[in-house]
Amino acid sequence: MARVGFLGLGDMGTPMARRLLRVGHDLVVWNRSSERTVTLAQEGAAVAPSPAQAAVGADFIITMVATPEALEQVLFGTAGLAASLLPGQVVIDMSTVGPDEIRSVSARLLKSAVLVDAPVRGIVPQATSGRLDIFVGATDEHYERVRPILESLGSVRLVGGPGSGAAMKLVANLALGAAIVALGEALSLGESLGLERNMLLDALADSPIGPMVAAKRTNVESGQFAATFKLRHAAKDLRLGVEAAAARGRDLKQARANRAWLDEAAEHGAADLDFSAVVATIAETSPSTIGSR
Repeated sequence: MARVGFLGLGDMGTPMARRLLRVGHDLVVWNRSSERTVTLAQEGAAVAPSPAQAAVGADFIITMVATPEALEQVLFGTAGLAASLLPGQVVIDMSTVGPDEIRSVSARLLKSAVLVDAPVRGIVPQATSGRLDIFVGATDEHYERVRPILESLGSVRLVGGPGSGAAMKLVANLALGAAIVALGEALSLGESLGLERNMLLDALADSPIGPMVAAKRTNVESGQFAATFKLRHAAKDLRLGVEAAAARGRDLKQARANRAWLDEAAEHGAADLDFSAVVATIAETSPSTIGSR
């Protein structure tokens, strides 16, 4: 077993860290809001006062934060991780920050440590049960080093060299955003034509967006959007995808439109609800009343 530093105990980070602890790794945790560390400390994890301290003596350091800006702060801010990294240590970033940020960070850490990108696809129940899909960008050598750690968290897939895992995650979430917006617009059109919602959902369950209907039908019918993947994170991921494409001369018109819907939903108060709450915005009603239509 290894000594692992884990930085970022949000909705996904906490169950991921807990799994590492329960399979027997020596775990040190840090979070910007220290109250998030209390439960894991009670379960046996050590708590570091700073990102830099979390790296001391660690074989692997995992970062799981919300945005590129947060990753920059954790790595290079006051008492940041980079200050204490030593040659041979491996940083595994499991956030969704995009390939450009990963390559920028990697270049700055090159002399002190190895950076592997390994963002995850999945929601809180999958993080809890160790069934995440993990996209890894790394050399073959570094992949073999991190694979035993990551296999505790889910299904691990090497998708290419450094930065490729971050790139694949943007592609996956681009499709996720398209599917949820398609569901919302299909319901909006159908209801404007006088069709009943339950009949629409039955028909859409057998359509190309059937998996999204199956996953989010309960939310849509009840009007309750308890977050398993927060809408603000989905909006951020679409922004990163659109920006990455634009930097390479690609104009993703559909992705820009999907992002606009998510941004509008966030502005209407749904930022911390499940991303499926965008359906309520598209249907021009509030998340608290959509289920009563």
